Amino acid sequence: MIEASGPFDALPLIAFQVALLFCRLGACAMLLPGLGEQGIPATTRLAIALAVTALLLPALAPTLPPPPDSTIIFAGLVVTEVMIGLWIGWLARLTALALSIAGNLIGFMIGLSNVLVPDPMLGGEGSPLSRFFGLAGAALVLSTGLYALPLRALAESYAVLPIGMPLPHEFATASVAEAVGACFLLALRLAAPFVLLTIVAQLIGGLIGRVAPQSQPFILIVPLQLILGLLLLVALLPAIFGHYGEAAMQTWRTLAGLS
Repeated sequence: MIEASGPFDALPLIAFQVALLFCRLGACAMLLPGLGEQGIPATTRLAIALAVTALLLPALAPTLPPPPDSTIIFAGLVVTEVMIGLWIGWLARLTALALSIAGNLIGFMIGLSNVLVPDPMLGGEGSPLSRFFGLAGAALVLSTGLYALPLRALAESYAVLPIGMPLPHEFATASVAEAVGACFLLALRLAAPFVLLTIVAQLIGGLIGRVAPQSQPFILIVPLQLILGLLLLVALLPAIFGHYGEAAMQTWRTLAGLS
């Protein structure tokens, strides 16, 4: 058999390598904080994934496996790479979701939640604050350069999990479970002052109700709780975003490839 020697002989190999890299990078780019938000067009996220693929291809090409002869083996490689990309992206996305969850909890605590306003990210009952916190979190990630940490972790994940190596399912499951717990813990820390405010307001209302049942104290407590909650929110917004930024930085530094 005579091998071709034209200038396009390497195109099949390059196409195979690009496809393998794009499986992991593209799957992760759909979930990355800041870059994978729903407000960003899908074409923009696709362009980002292709650009990162082009940047990493020259450095990773010598380490990539050759094209397999079997379609089943190729399909297995694709599925594994997509799963690794979704795993890394979901670990990073869980930290970003903590801010939206905190906003939803704060809105519920101070009386701004509305069952008629569904949250497109969290679903179900939502509040304006959850949407505001989600947009503010994305702006914070993009403006401070925090988005570079998940991208760097994704690039260095090829040293930890080379292409062709199966995803360690037990470790991946444990890391996702730990990230879910850390997400809710961070959300609760961010909303803790408002939880305390609500508990104190309800206790005061209950005590007044016991002393003077005819006064209907909750009619007065609810507007007062809303006003104090909004004032507390304005006062604590810089501290909330600052604490979230520090927590996100610490978490994303421990992603696959950086830990």
